[in-house]
Amino acid sequence: MFKYLIPLFLFIGLAVFLALGLKLNPKDIPSPLIDKAAPAFVLPILANPEKSLATADLKGQVWLFNVWASWCVSCRDEHPVLIQLAKQQILPIIGLNYKDESDAANLWLEKHGNPYQLSIMDKDGRTGIDYGVYGVPETFVIDKHGVIRYKHTGPVTPADVERVFLPLIQKLQAETV
Repeated sequence: MFKYLIPLFLFIGLAVFLALGLKLNPKDIPSPLIDKAAPAFVLPILANPEKSLATADLKGQVWLFNVWASWCVSCRDEHPVLIQLAKQQILPIIGLNYKDESDAANLWLEKHGNPYQLSIMDKDGRTGIDYGVYGVPETFVIDKHGVIRYKHTGPVTPADVERVFLPLIQKLQAETV
């Protein structure tokens, strides 16, 4: 009798784990970098490759770090949202042009508009790997101390801006350095 109950209990246990997994949001990929220093970089600026931008240049301000590419279909969905956010001039939006050709990236920004204060080039994807980028687009909120406070995977929506980004940005900007 007991030998027939073991498979039944295993099946019930497996069904419980599957049911719990179905309640999870696949976009919520936890990042081990939350509340840790943003990985340092010194990368060429897309619009002017002779110049570069370093993480140290951004210390003392809250900034948005958006990973994008001209070949990214989802980036087209979020781009108008970033344009609207940039118009509010709440914080600098820095773009990380990920594994892209600079000509294609510049053409894409010219065609769709440029929400970035600066966009830097990560042609080989090493900086993206340092930030734990799974895919494009991804967006990070980095505080005045250079600490990653939030990571968003996938396109940013207007609802994300209202519910998550703006309250967090306002909270971080109110903190003293």
